[in-house]
Amino acid sequence: MTTAYWCILVAALLPYVWVGIAKGSGPRYDNRDPRAWLARQDNPRAARANAAQLNAFEAFAAFAAAVLMAQAAGVDPARISMLALVFVGLRILHGVFYIAGIAALRSLVWAGAIACVIALMVQAAQKIA
Repeated sequence: MTTAYWCILVAALLPYVWVGIAKGSGPRYDNRDPRAWLARQDNPRAARANAAQLNAFEAFAAFAAAVLMAQAAGVDPARISMLALVFVGLRILHGVFYIAGIAALRSLVWAGAIACVIALMVQAAQKIA
């Protein structure tokens, strides 16, 4: 189960990687008002990196809940770890494709990551039933 917990940590940190890229993509970052600074940027890379950050935050809660649900329900730890690793790998690719502006691949890996979350939750529900 340790692997899945490390995956939760990595998934929790991913939004900060993407926002770091967003802030590094524009001129003269202003830490006194970072949200307004990001809103003023006309750099598409900064905007996409910020969007990747927001999407990573949105995906995190369901993923963390799914891992914990699966563990609490007694799903096979190897299966939980495998799905958690796949989720994290896909979410990393999601951010890379988002920042690069590769929409079709971004959507494909997003769907794969959500499928991992759904699989974890369904397995947890089936185990409890």
